[in-house]
Amino acid sequence: MPILLGTARMVQLAVPCGASGSGRLVGMTQGPVRRWLRDWRFVAVEAVTSAVSILFFCAGLVLIPLMIIPGGVLLLPGAVRILHGWSDRARRRVGSYRHESIRGHAPVPRDLRSIDERIQLAFSPATVRDALWLAVDAVPLFSVAIVTIVIPLGAVNSLAVPFYWQFAPVDEPVTAPYPVTSWPLAATMPLMALVYVLISWALIPAVARLLALISSRLLAAPARSSLAERVDALTLSRAAALDAHAAELRRIERDLHDGAQNRLVSVVMMLGIAERSMQGEDAQTVEQLRRAQDAATEALSALRRTVHDIYPPILDELGLEGALASLAGRSAVPCTLETGGVGRVPAAVESATYFIVAEALSNVSKHSAAARAAVRVRRRDDVLEVAVEDDGIGGAVERPGGGYAGIRKRLEAFEGAMTLTSPPGGPTVLRTELPCGS
Repeated sequence: MPILLGTARMVQLAVPCGASGSGRLVGMTQGPVRRWLRDWRFVAVEAVTSAVSILFFCAGLVLIPLMIIPGGVLLLPGAVRILHGWSDRARRRVGSYRHESIRGHAPVPRDLRSIDERIQLAFSPATVRDALWLAVDAVPLFSVAIVTIVIPLGAVNSLAVPFYWQFAPVDEPVTAPYPVTSWPLAATMPLMALVYVLISWALIPAVARLLALISSRLLAAPARSSLAERVDALTLSRAAALDAHAAELRRIERDLHDGAQNRLVSVVMMLGIAERSMQGEDAQTVEQLRRAQDAATEALSALRRTVHDIYPPILDELGLEGALASLAGRSAVPCTLETGGVGRVPAAVESATYFIVAEALSNVSKHSAAARAAVRVRRRDDVLEVAVEDDGIGGAVERPGGGYAGIRKRLEAFEGAMTLTSPPGGPTVLRTELPCGS
């Protein structure tokens, strides 16, 4: 009995060992097969997607001549979005195969209004990189993938030759890869299938890794390039946000001007009419009407100042250069203006520039004791530079809550910069830089 128990115990110990060994053996045999199937699946998918890339590549070649047509540029953002979307799918696919994350690029901004922005998008590093990948994926990678996929099919065909070669016409023998005209030759086909299998076993993993490596190198954005593209995208987005903000300010200004302001004017007029009609009546009632009219008039004046502070209507009427000329003309200190062909910039930037110059000239009039002042505005690349100079006594400093502090806060909303130089005895020079965002 003890011997039997010992035997049973030995069997119980042997079975797990045998099962474990069998599991390791199965794992050893299945691991390479699964990896090979994964490689083959990747190459097969690449062959299919490369065929689609050929269609996109041909569509791009057709689209290029349309760029010379005025309306053709309007198609650029949509075409670039399709290109980026297709390349992003490839990044995810290749990244999943290589077990890594492939850096992409910033999304295409939705609000591209100018022709320059659209052309800049079409020739951006991200677009050029994705277009290069598309060209490589459409022709060379497609050819490599197709040839690699055909080899395993050759093995299947070789195995099937002994079954169907006898049905082939005598004058058109089966060729796989050499003419099969007899049973001995047909019997060698399984050996050819084995050759195909060995070639596929060695070739497909190498091709899969090569395809993935080429695609990842073409699709991955360099760290600096990725950062630069994101900065460009943020710049374009900021321009769109500034335009949207300015449009909202215009809408509020119009609503206040055409709505509340006109109604207040009507109230003031009706109170005036009521006051006149009450002449000779109760003096207390007339006095109350007069006070109500004065209060309404003050409210109207405050509303007009608010409307002006929200968005000066003169910017819509005359543009930035005309509005600045008006400020210089109304300045208490004689002032010259140089604009140097600034042109149109985002409306929010125009509004900020107008208020900056207005505040600076107000400081000159109040504190500088200057005999003259000068305002210079110029555009350098995507930055609007403003300089306000006076020949006064100098000594101007930036104090919390003061005019210069207000100018700096206004600039910070646009990521702008300000420098104030005002030695004792003058001159005082205020320089600001406002990104135009386009």
